[in-house]
Amino acid sequence: MTPQHLLLPLLTTLALAVAGCSKSSEPAAPAATTAPAAATAAPTAMTGSAYDTVASQGKGFTVGAMMSAQPVYVLFEPTCPHCGHLWEASKALHGKVKFIWVPVAFNQGKNLAQAATLLSSSTPLETMTEHEKSVLAGTGGISASSSVTPEIEQAIKANTQLLSTLGQDSVPFVVAKHRQSGEVISHSGAMDTATLAKFLGAE
Repeated sequence: MTPQHLLLPLLTTLALAVAGCSKSSEPAAPAATTAPAAATAAPTAMTGSAYDTVASQGKGFTVGAMMSAQPVYVLFEPTCPHCGHLWEASKALHGKVKFIWVPVAFNQGKNLAQAATLLSSSTPLETMTEHEKSVLAGTGGISASSSVTPEIEQAIKANTQLLSTLGQDSVPFVVAKHRQSGEVISHSGAMDTATLAKFLGAE
């Protein structure tokens, strides 16, 4: 049992290879030939507390199948290229999966401004697509005003604290209910489309 499991016995992460960005290191784009690792294990059951916590406390924007009763929550950081890869992988599943993307900010400069712009966009699908395309191209993401309303700033700070509360220090972090079993599952790191669909039971 890892220290994380000792500290948070109710949150068991899926045993998958991890590709993500942490707040303790500068994000660096992976090589173009490097694809997210495939799953080597079936989704692992856990209690619903992590899912309920994210559902009640996370503030994000919704894309995909709006009528789905089981949203998939993705905590992400605007400058993280691994989050960009997961965004690109998830778009093929928008017809049957409802995603709620919950922005965090590891620093209070450009990250916070971009997170605020994404969270408050009236066209989140288009804005996020433009942003992640720029991040993956190495051009830094969308332009964002440094003027952030107190409400939005507080929401992003709360999202960032939520990531820590869940025992995580890297993104992307996915919390979901398996489409077929109803079990609560989580995963830290990027996945390709096929792996993401298998993980969610949305094949």
